[in-house]
Amino acid sequence: MLKRIFTWWNGATLGALFDINRRGAFVGEDEQGNRYYEERRPSLEGRKRRYVIYKGLAEGSCVPSDWHGWMHHTVDDPPTVSPLKRHSWERPHQPNMTGTVRAYRPKGSLARGGARAAATSDYQAWTPGEKE
Repeated sequence: MLKRIFTWWNGATLGALFDINRRGAFVGEDEQGNRYYEERRPSLEGRKRRYVIYKGLAEGSCVPSDWHGWMHHTVDDPPTVSPLKRHSWERPHQPNMTGTVRAYRPKGSLARGGARAAATSDYQAWTPGEKE
């Protein structure tokens, strides 16, 4: 409960939840559990503000591309009304895993020991005064 009161990165604070529920209308939820809202009345600029309440850690890369387009007013209708067309070659959305245990670590990276097989075109350091 204290996390909800004082930290914004663990979802949304109680003040933000109160404000969004007071002014906004629930629009939909994505496959990761993030919930999306839109203000009931437009602001002075004529646009309705849009909000996301993250499930878990507040990380922008957790928003899938179809919801991202709606959040940034690129498309008018949310994915619950007009879903984004998926192609057969597209992979499912994954948030950015950099800095986590599930981050990509290729062979030869320091996180995997730093050893790799030598390549035929490996770099050889030049020392001043040496001739090629």
